Amino acid sequence: MDDLDRAILEKLCEDARLSQRKLAQLLGVAQGTVTKRMQRMEESGLIKNYAAVLDAEKVGWSMTIMAGLRIAKGRMIDVQQKIAADPRVFSVYDVTGDWDSIVLARVKNRADLDDLTKTVFTLEGVTRSFTHVVLNTVKEDGLPRPAPSNSEE
Repeated sequence: MDDLDRAILEKLCEDARLSQRKLAQLLGVAQGTVTKRMQRMEESGLIKNYAAVLDAEKVGWSMTIMAGLRIAKGRMIDVQQKIAADPRVFSVYDVTGDWDSIVLARVKNRADLDDLTKTVFTLEGVTRSFTHVVLNTVKEDGLPRPAPSNSEE
């Protein structure tokens, strides 16, 4: 990945709907160059997908939840797969530290949170959990930006 690839990715992270023609204009290169580079990045898996970023509250998810789970030895994969299958859950991570897994989820309201806590976070194999309700979101875009070039490469 070179500086032009990084520039293409930066622009796509700002607006994934930019046409290849517009990208070429913004970056001062030929449209064919942008097309070939995007195809290469898609084929290599660097670009996984293009997606709409929705406002969670406007589509009915009024609360964001973070939960830490301790999971019984030998049950990690099974429990995480069951948790990941719940439509309210949008991220499941293996982590270091006091917890085995961190789960991020969105719920509609307090009753939905109660249900998530009593069904998903108490699955067989979960030995302990803690749940935090997000009060205010300072930053959430979920969009990794390309790393700056390393002059030593």
